[in-house]
Amino acid sequence: MGYQLSFNQVWRYSDKLFDGLMLSLGLAFIAILIGAVIGLALAIWYVSAGRTARAIISAYVEFIRNVPLLLLVYLVFYGLPTAVNISYSPPVSFVATLSLYAGAYLVEVFRSGLDAVPKGLLDAGKAMGLTPWQRLLYVRLPTMTRITLPALSNTFISLFKDTSIASVIAVPELTYGAQWINNKTFRIVEVYAVTTVIYVVTGYAILFGLRLLERRFRVER
Repeated sequence: MGYQLSFNQVWRYSDKLFDGLMLSLGLAFIAILIGAVIGLALAIWYVSAGRTARAIISAYVEFIRNVPLLLLVYLVFYGLPTAVNISYSPPVSFVATLSLYAGAYLVEVFRSGLDAVPKGLLDAGKAMGLTPWQRLLYVRLPTMTRITLPALSNTFISLFKDTSIASVIAVPELTYGAQWINNKTFRIVEVYAVTTVIYVVTGYAILFGLRLLERRFRVER
């Protein structure tokens, strides 16, 4: 007798999927906020500092880019507590890892955005008597933000999908919830079919909202 599809048992534990989805969105949102702070600070430092600082930032970016996220999760969750005798919860550990991961990618996004600010705007700021910090705050950063919105949107969607890796350290996000239901019901096809649809629909919803934001603030060329 073949495998018979039955979604009833999946719906019975649908709260696990909903709660996991909310946690996944929360993890991605917090990570991109912290990652944006890291990326912006390092991008500003990169464009204004000397060769040594640029080498340090480049080393951080290349290290993160060339190490799998799963390995970074293990290093931060299992390695650091052993090495420096500290302890933290799985969600905190994962948010820290994902933030560092996001920061490395956003450094390049923000650096490119800062370089793309039209020189004429900066010259206009100088002509108005703005100080370098005022030009950064009132001219470069607002323009850079509008230029980098598409890349920021892609990063957020990518981070949302990457939250599935948190399941390996028992963070109860969406994929962990799916695994829990599967272990409880043994309905592997139904569970992961529903989970896939949730990821796809949520990803498109995020994309739609962010594209509206991009059109609202895009830089006309």
